[in-house]
Amino acid sequence: MKLLKKALLLLLSLLVIFIIYLGFNTLNFNSTQIQHSPINNINLDKSSISNFSKAIKIKTISPENSVDFDSIQFYKFNAFLKNTYPLTDSLLVKKNFNSFSFLYKWEGINPTLKPIVLMAHIDIVPVIKENIPHWKHDAFGGEIIKDTIWGRGTIDNKVGVIGIMESLESLLKEGYVPQRSVYIAFGHDEEIGGLNGAKVIANHLKKEGIEAEYVLDEGGYIVQQLIPSVEKDVALIGIAEKGFLSLELSVKIEGGHSSMPENETAIDVISNAISKLKHNPFPAKISPPIEHFIKHLGPEMPFVNKMVFANKTIFKSLITSIYEKSASGNALVRTTTSPTIFNSGVKENIIPHSAKATINFRIIPGETIASVIDRVTKVIDDQRITITKGEFISEPSKVSSTESFGYKTLHKTISEIYPEALVAPYLVVGGTDSKHFSTITDNIYRFSAIKLNKGNIKSFHGLNERLAVSDFETSIKFYHQLIKSSTSK
Repeated sequence: MKLLKKALLLLLSLLVIFIIYLGFNTLNFNSTQIQHSPINNINLDKSSISNFSKAIKIKTISPENSVDFDSIQFYKFNAFLKNTYPLTDSLLVKKNFNSFSFLYKWEGINPTLKPIVLMAHIDIVPVIKENIPHWKHDAFGGEIIKDTIWGRGTIDNKVGVIGIMESLESLLKEGYVPQRSVYIAFGHDEEIGGLNGAKVIANHLKKEGIEAEYVLDEGGYIVQQLIPSVEKDVALIGIAEKGFLSLELSVKIEGGHSSMPENETAIDVISNAISKLKHNPFPAKISPPIEHFIKHLGPEMPFVNKMVFANKTIFKSLITSIYEKSASGNALVRTTTSPTIFNSGVKENIIPHSAKATINFRIIPGETIASVIDRVTKVIDDQRITITKGEFISEPSKVSSTESFGYKTLHKTISEIYPEALVAPYLVVGGTDSKHFSTITDNIYRFSAIKLNKGNIKSFHGLNERLAVSDFETSIKFYHQLIKSSTSK
């Protein structure tokens, strides 16, 4: 009996120590948010909204098939930029790459300071012909209905192009002189990999010996009630992005007449391989970007959530299980597996002799293209299947610092323009042109100063892409203030 009491007392003591440990970590899980006085004195040009509307009307589409590329539309956009922003065009040094991508240089007066690079892309994804009747307003009309601008590219990513150009033109009119140089990089083929646009620009900067203080591209947003247990708006700064890999699985097996099928056909073999991959997902893990996300946002959550994040080593499985419940959360904690193309067969009564499928993987930091291929090969475990890499591949990016000048300046600027928003680092699950700039800086950030919520998050690359006029105007103010904060004395 005494032994039992001692054992219970020991267990109780351990429980008390455990609770104290959890409480201590929770109480010392301090906020990383910073406060700055709001900036309200940035004036906007009256023509800015009209300029944005005109930009949306130009169909700078990056098609999957290069034969469908409409150069006329891109030449129209070139002329639009030149005519709409005459000071930027004439006072900044401008270089053209592959006809439709641009690099502007605003020379700073202090050559000892590293330059900054602001990025956006001119091209947009197509509007699927069958979906046109489902658009509430013309996809290329640039219509301004009440407080909203409608059209393909409003979010992705002409808001970046026009927001930057409007801010430059405004600063030049003010006579502002930057201490450090500012480079503006506009690629024209981001939606198909950026190989002829951003990559060429980045190679040029590398050849010129440019080492940037930081690079800012699209990728993070101000999300509204999209993060569980967080009521406030959250400005997500992408400090890394996932890698990209598509693998084609193919097999050839004797076909024949559908009335006499063998036990296994080519379609069966590929279908079974896909099933194996889907039923054996990559392991969930808390990668470095998510570690930073937890560190910056966890202290702002209700007590129970805060306690879980403050003790993430203990509650790692609980955290990943929560994220796994949604598609967006699942993408943050693992390399995802998405079958996207399946090809086989030509006639209903002929068993095909071959089948192919394309599987797209978005690779989490900490894994590599090689490790993904190795795991896929082992999971499928079928020597009859040939595995071939797609033409466009990219490794997961480096993880940028949250202690750098660039991150701190972004945080400060967001707090000045969006004083009510929380700020947190983030893992971008898609791809951006910024990956090509890793040769000129370790500090690459991804943030667009616009709001996403359940009402519009599916609209870019989808139906009824649109942006609030107030978001566009605030985006201009954001770039205006960011440039000044980054390049002042």
